[in-house]
Amino acid sequence: MTTQPTPTTTPTAVPATALLGDAPVHRIGYGAMQLAGPGVFGPPADPGAARAVLRRAVELGVDHVDTAQFYGPDVVNELIREALHPYPDGLRLVTKVGARRDGTGAWLPAAEPADLVEQVEQNLRSLNVERLHLVNLRRFERDDPDAAEPALQDQLEALAGLRDAGKIAHVGVSNVTAATVRRAHELVGIGEVQNPFSILDRSDQPVLDACRELGVAYVPFFPLGSAFAGGPAVLAADPHVSAVAARHGATPSQVALAWLLAQDEQVLLIPGTGSVAHLEENMAVLDLALDADDLARLDQVQERPVGH
Repeated sequence: MTTQPTPTTTPTAVPATALLGDAPVHRIGYGAMQLAGPGVFGPPADPGAARAVLRRAVELGVDHVDTAQFYGPDVVNELIREALHPYPDGLRLVTKVGARRDGTGAWLPAAEPADLVEQVEQNLRSLNVERLHLVNLRRFERDDPDAAEPALQDQLEALAGLRDAGKIAHVGVSNVTAATVRRAHELVGIGEVQNPFSILDRSDQPVLDACRELGVAYVPFFPLGSAFAGGPAVLAADPHVSAVAARHGATPSQVALAWLLAQDEQVLLIPGTGSVAHLEENMAVLDLALDADDLARLDQVQERPVGH
């Protein structure tokens, strides 16, 4: 980032780490979903390049990698194992359960308690670990609020049983409402919530508020806006984002990630990429300190909620 004139207000220092469950982690981790082939299905065109990105991420200080057995399926977990095993001390592997893929790559619910237990075992095998730092229960209540799902308590108790057995350290929830966050925390205690949230879609603010109240890490997916609605291109075209980016000599995507970090000290990021250059750009975001003028300007960004 290039040198710019002195800002008129003092930037707020951004903490470099936050708790993920009981462990402090770098606030910028790595989301591995994009390492699979198109549609998160099958292998990537260049597996060697994917492994290189994973190794570079760890070199840059990433100690929180988010994955899932159904990315590929198995493909992404196998790439992580090939690139990083034996895993460095302090690397926190996080996965999610509650879905499966069919032979065409379609995403299907698979969230009965027995399904969740089997999926955790699949993740343990494909990553070649005896214990996962955190497993997120992926619900569908935000995607389809009227759809029937297994009872939340039964699902969480299945995961809590694996926690008691030492196979996972923490339970998390994903794609859920604030009411579910509070209920899940009451039932089993949770270490993370993973929901869509960005400067382009702030509709999940009630869930972020609940995480703040409960002291739970909040990990936004679609941090640059919906990947299916051209989020990065929308950011680049927004005059408020581009103005702040120009002021700091940063990219629009870096500004959007820095804005997320500024929302709460419990926000952890897991931006994904298959490019070493893009990875390095993401990791530089902690050096981008937004001041009050920047944040006021960014408050004017027009929202484009996912699904709208």
